[in-house]
Amino acid sequence: MPETSTPPSRVVLIVHGGAGVIVRDQHTPALDADCRAGLTNALRAGHAVLQQGATALDAVQAAIVVLEDAPPFNAGCGSVFTHEGVIEMDASIMDGQTRAAGAVAGVTIVKNPIRAARAVMERSPHVFLAGKGADQFARERGLEIVDPAYFRTEARWDSLQRELARDDEDALATPQLGTVGAVARDRDGNLAAGTSTGGMTNKRWGRIGDAPVIGAGTWADNATCAVSATGHGEFILRHAAAHDLHARMAYKGESVGEAARQVIRNLETVGGAVGLIALDARGNAALPFNTPGMYRGTITETGQITVAIYGDE
Repeated sequence: MPETSTPPSRVVLIVHGGAGVIVRDQHTPALDADCRAGLTNALRAGHAVLQQGATALDAVQAAIVVLEDAPPFNAGCGSVFTHEGVIEMDASIMDGQTRAAGAVAGVTIVKNPIRAARAVMERSPHVFLAGKGADQFARERGLEIVDPAYFRTEARWDSLQRELARDDEDALATPQLGTVGAVARDRDGNLAAGTSTGGMTNKRWGRIGDAPVIGAGTWADNATCAVSATGHGEFILRHAAAHDLHARMAYKGESVGEAARQVIRNLETVGGAVGLIALDARGNAALPFNTPGMYRGTITETGQITVAIYGDE
């Protein structure tokens, strides 16, 4: 089970760009470079926010916005298409200090869904908004609204066409998926987590995965950890993966690394192809996954960046 070790200086921010069948022979040098640059830029953006004295929540949002704006990742611009040929995006964010949380699902016109999730948390009486209501809420709160064509990339459109050419049952059994996420710790030891995604290529019937579900794809609690999961959302949902990691730390006294590894092992036994990033309030990091690769990166207090893609890195 691949995992990136924590650098000597305490980690303050971790990002991921999705886990799955990510192998070198499927990446051109240009795509490899673009993905590494996107992860690096996200880490730098979040770290800069922390250096200015902002909160972990601000750092998580700043990092995810960069990844949502980067076409190689399945979130924001570059999101995958549904069976009907539209893009529906999900996101969530959680504050470890207060356990406040916000989420949106099925948004279609919000440039940065993570901003909408935070707005739900801070500027509504609710936790979770979906569909047209979530889009309307974002518009009313003054978030940046774009034409749905903004999110389209030819690579994602071509992926949908390949899936449509296959038998529906087979296509749904081997989903094309991906997510971006971030977890952060600020100078006060407060934690935050966020996750954003375009979901699953060729998804049907308004499907919603784990990314916007608090306790499944996202969790943060200063007493334990901040978590963002990625991979096959149905498995992450069924096993409340992010909350399970928190619970193992809270009730069994496991370290963040031990708890993260066990969560991945448990999901693997039921067939889940998944990964996650987790950070505790002391700056200990865990990035386990059971897939061939996971786009991932960390940055420490001193600005030391580590970025990786493949399982042997």
